[in-house]
Amino acid sequence: MPKRAAVLPVDEPGSAFNALPADLHHHLRPFFADITEEVFEAIRTEIPEYARPADDTYMQGVHRGVDHALQGFLERMAKPDTDWEPVKATYRRIGRGEAEEGRSLDSFQSALRLGARMTWRRVNALVDADLLPRNVLAAFGEALFLHLDEMAAVTTAGFTEARLHAAGELQQRRTRLIDLLTADPPASVEAIAELAHSARWPVPRAVAVVALDDCPGAGSHPIVAPEFLARFDVRPAVLVVPDPEGPGRVRALAGALQGLRAAMGPTVALQDGARSLRWASETLDLMRRGVLAETVMVRCQDHLTTLLLLRDDALIDAMAEHRLRPLEQVRPPQRERLAETLLSWLQCGRNASEVAVRLAVHPQTVRYRMRQLDELFGAQLHDRAAQFEMQVALRALELRRGVTSA
Repeated sequence: MPKRAAVLPVDEPGSAFNALPADLHHHLRPFFADITEEVFEAIRTEIPEYARPADDTYMQGVHRGVDHALQGFLERMAKPDTDWEPVKATYRRIGRGEAEEGRSLDSFQSALRLGARMTWRRVNALVDADLLPRNVLAAFGEALFLHLDEMAAVTTAGFTEARLHAAGELQQRRTRLIDLLTADPPASVEAIAELAHSARWPVPRAVAVVALDDCPGAGSHPIVAPEFLARFDVRPAVLVVPDPEGPGRVRALAGALQGLRAAMGPTVALQDGARSLRWASETLDLMRRGVLAETVMVRCQDHLTTLLLLRDDALIDAMAEHRLRPLEQVRPPQRERLAETLLSWLQCGRNASEVAVRLAVHPQTVRYRMRQLDELFGAQLHDRAAQFEMQVALRALELRRGVTSA
């Protein structure tokens, strides 16, 4: 068989096929129908993933894939620069199909290797039978394994495209699910359950919502388990925690969010996620302001009084103006001491001895300050309703200054 006139370096595209004898494909073509059948039978019997004798449509697809691969190989031998896009399209579809059926490419890669080994074995047998010259083996083997590598690359590309597309669609559904879970007014349980099914998210009995500050690195997000729904494209970022009272659930989440400022709303029914998100966001705001100390993850249920007292600064200012105005008559240093004493007195049930211990001062100092307060406030100091509002206002002002006492 005459050689081709030009032989390209092996690292250029098509060089392996250009190095083949010009008429080799004519000599091989009569044998490729049998090779196709042998490869198909080997794949069907030796690779369990492809053994579906009852699924005729699937087996026809496998046979068609083998035939396309070998016929495409022959065409490239005949015309090294031929357009083999139809073959590539077939294998791109195979890659997409494997991804859509939820399989890995392991079985497919095994099938490719098995097909290449059997084709190489048959060509060696033809050489041994003197039906082909022995000097074609090196070039044929190089071209065969180049073809194998390129088919694997195209299939992998199709597989990756499908996986990325599926992941994108799944994330879109999960994003819509977060919106539905935190909607106000709330969505129906039926609507939530339907979208959860398409988002591959098992419907829990209850949820809690976590509000999360910006991550420190641009584009970096914490890695959380798939059962947590996450949105990092909003501010604050949002995580939906299913059945948060489950064993170890909060601890696992806190570990994933370590180093980030995060607040967890209360556990609520499935359709009440908006309330959990609202309280989590308010708790996060108090953390930013320094009212609440930043720990691994703050749970708003541990700070309900603080949340209640600081929900409306204007309202607290109005209450302070109404109930604490007499303190304005005193200069600032003494005013703070009197306010601290008054709050402790109210919290300790108006027991001067306990106030002295709490403030680490002499009981006589407490009595002296209380006489001053009695002169300032008069009868309202002994009015239970006024005492309650004074205590609320003083505690809120203390929290606002960032004092984080128990």
